Parts: sequence; structure tokens; C-alpha cells
Amino acid sequence: MNVPFQSNVFALEKIRLANTEEYILRGGRHLFALLPRAFEGIKQIGVIGWSSQGPAQAQNLRDSLAGTDIKVVVGLREGSQSFAAAEMAGFHREDGTLGEMYSVIATSDMVLLLISDAAQTEQYAQIFAALKPGATLGFSHGFLLGHLQNSGVSFPDHINVIGVCPKGMGPSVRRLYEQGKEMNGAGINSSVAVEQDINGRATDYALGWSVGIGSPFTFYTTLESEYRSDIFGERGILLGGIYGIVESLYRWFLRHGLSQTEAFIRSTESLTGPINAIISKQGLLAVYEHLDKEGQTLFQKAYTAAYHPCYEILLEIYDDVASGNEIRSVIEAVRRHKRYPMGLIDGTEMWRVGAEVGAQRQEDQIPLDPVTAGIYIAGIMAQVDLLKEKGHPASEIANESIIEAVDSLNPYMRYKGISHMVDNCSTTARLGARKWAPRFDYLLTQTTFLALDTDTPADSKLFEDFLHNDIHEILRVCATLRPSVDIAVLA
Repeated sequence: MNVPFQSNVFALEKIRLANTEEYILRGGRHLFALLPRAFEGIKQIGVIGWSSQGPAQAQNLRDSLAGTDIKVVVGLREGSQSFAAAEMAGFHREDGTLGEMYSVIATSDMVLLLISDAAQTEQYAQIFAALKPGATLGFSHGFLLGHLQNSGVSFPDHINVIGVCPKGMGPSVRRLYEQGKEMNGAGINSSVAVEQDINGRATDYALGWSVGIGSPFTFYTTLESEYRSDIFGERGILLGGIYGIVESLYRWFLRHGLSQTEAFIRSTESLTGPINAIISKQGLLAVYEHLDKEGQTLFQKAYTAAYHPCYEILLEIYDDVASGNEIRSVIEAVRRHKRYPMGLIDGTEMWRVGAEVGAQRQEDQIPLDPVTAGIYIAGIMAQVDLLKEKGHPASEIANESIIEAVDSLNPYMRYKGISHMVDNCSTTARLGARKWAPRFDYLLTQTTFLALDTDTPADSKLFEDFLHNDIHEILRVCATLRPSVDIAVLA
């Protein structure tokens, strides 16, 4: 998996992550001048779709390519309500930067297909037919590849196929890019993949795309590895896992006599506040090291009580993704939701309490709760170890299990709530969070909290494995590859 990728435009560098080597590209605004060379032969980039990633990537690329002769054009389904939103963002029919999606696909040299995964599976044949021979088709998620593999279908052999996959939701991609106007290096890291290269330029196109949307660091992967880790990760600790963990913790704290406010603070506020901040800047071990002796004992018990239940669910998720079952499930769910749409997920007592707590938040009053920390980090480590077992690159493991969570997603949960965090992600992610969060909640309630309440001793061998896991060294390297600023979530 750690295959070097070559560029004729950008200077790549080798990094060592534990016992593996990978090649990365350091981004930054100083590289924008190289974009015309990277996009040689491309006069028009069509950005298709206006959901999570579309608005961010279209605006970022337009801004990065200002002053060049490369046009960024947004393509939308005729009659889409998103035309108004795209016009508000500065794309217009009158100047040729906004149009009907198939017209934009047919006239673009590079097509970034950012419509929903389900829409891609319904329309891919028509999309393939509309592409110019020699065009480049780009994805920010490998879902369609998984569907094509399920269906025994291949990409047309007369196009390049690439991927640039930001490690965060669309609003984060745009927000950090805007912050980067004042602080070079702000952005969301991305992985890139080259699935099909017919003219020897696909890698430079992918790297140029990543630089153009503001990625401070770009890592190598494959589309298959990406869709497996991405669909798996969002059902795991990134969205579904954390959602199920905090809901189960909230009820556990209530059962132990805490008030509703205290229970929310000990669960969600602690996780998205001090725990998240320490992981982001100092790594996983630092959370344990910040605790006093009693807190470390509780952390160990919670960690070892939660690790295997989390691993059990994660293994099932990974198997469902790898077999194609989860992809089929998403497609079927989208069809059902035409009849019964997805509802909101923040109307329960817990999240109503959370809105009140957030409005009165006092940062210095939020504790680093050892039980919350132990369970959350157990979920992270179970995901890390499973992805390692399945052969994913170290950078992908770190990004999909930790960095995306603490630097992109959790801040939105903290400041805007669970529904905002989940529902500003893709439809595939939203469905996965709703499907798997209750499984985490149930299994933790049935096993982890039972072990804690019966004072089951910590598994010392399992905890030693945590203390000496090579993810800590990987994160130390990745800490030098993080955005230059923290994301500032707008009100």
C-alpha cells in the first residue's frame, strides 16, 4: 500500500510512520502558482453537485485558480433548488460558471463528481456517456467504485479516474481554506488516489486538485482502500461510534445520580472539550497522563471494558463494507427515504439539555472525565487496530480514526450539536451514523457499563498493548502535519 507516487510538478517528500514509509505533499498557497502546470491540458473543471463537498471545493478551486485561464464551472440538476445557493456563492449562468450538470460534464476537461453516492449509482452510465474522451473523472469518495465492483462494471477505458478525499466535512474544507487566507497552511488534509491514468498526468491532476482546495498535506491511498476506510470510519468512531458512546454515557451518569446537566457535561462536553483538545495537540497517551492516579485507574477499567465490545461492532461494520453489503444498504435506504425521510437526531432530552449547557458553557469548569476518556479512546484504538490488521496505510489509519474526528468533526458537535455534525456530512455518512450508533449504545450498555458497575478489574495485558501501540509514534509525526490553525466554527 505504501507505493511511492511520482509528480512532474510538485516536490514530494518521504516520511516515516512507525515502521512504514510514505510519501506526502506539503501544500500551501505558495504552490498555487504551480496549478496551471499541474492542470496542463485542462481548461475547464466541472464541479458537479452542491451538497457537502461541492460548495467548498468549487469555491476553493475558483479562488485558487483566480488569474489563470482555467475556469471552474458548477453543474447542477436542472430545476435544482441549489442553483440559488450557487449563485449566492458567485457562480452564474451569465458568465458560464453555472449550468445544467450534463452540459457541464460534456464540456469539462476535468469533472469532479460530488453528487450523492446514491445518485452516482443511479446515473453513472449517463455520466460516463457524457464525458469527453480523454477527460478526467474525479471523486472525493470511492463509493461508486465499490458499487461498480458489486455490479461487475468498470470505468470507461478512455478517461483518467482519480480521487481527492478531504479528511473532513465540506464546511470544514471551506472554513479552514478561508482561515488560510490569513495563515498559510490552514486547510483540511486529503488523501489522493489514481485509479486510472491514460495520459501520464493523472497524478499531477490529483495533486493539483488537492493543493487547489487548500490541503496542507496530501497522502497517498487507493480508491478501494479509501472507500473501505471512509465508509467504515464514519460508521465507527467518526460519527456512529461517538454518537452511540455519548448517549450511553449520558444515561450511565444519570443512573449514578448525576443531574441532567452534569451528565451531559461529563459525557459530551468532556469528550468534545478537554479530551478532544488534548488528543488534537498531544495525542492519545497524553489524555491518560493528564489524569491523577485515581483517574488513571478508572481510565484503565473503562478502556479495557470498552475495547472488545467496540472492536466487535467495528469488525462487523468492516466486513459489511468490504463485502459490498453496506453499499447496497445505503442504496436501498435512500430509496426507502423517498417515502420516509431521515428525521433529526437532536430532539431527545439529552440534546435539549446539551443546547442549554452549550449556551452557558464555562470552559474552565469542564472536567476531563476518566470514564468518558477511557471508553472513547478504546473505540479509537479498536478502529486503529482493525484498520492496521486489514492492511491500510498508517496515514489513512491516523486520519480516518483520529485526526478527522478531533480536528474537523468534533468541533462542530461541540458548538452546534450532534445533528449539525452528522447532517452536514454525506447522505452515506448520515445513514451510517443512524444505523450503527444504536449498536454501539446497546453493546456498551450491556457489557462495558455492566463491567464497570460490578468492578471488573482492568485487563492489564490489553492496557499494556495500548501504552505501547505504534499509533502513538505515528501521531507524533502526524502532529507536525496538522493544519497551521484550529478550525474556527462560525455561529
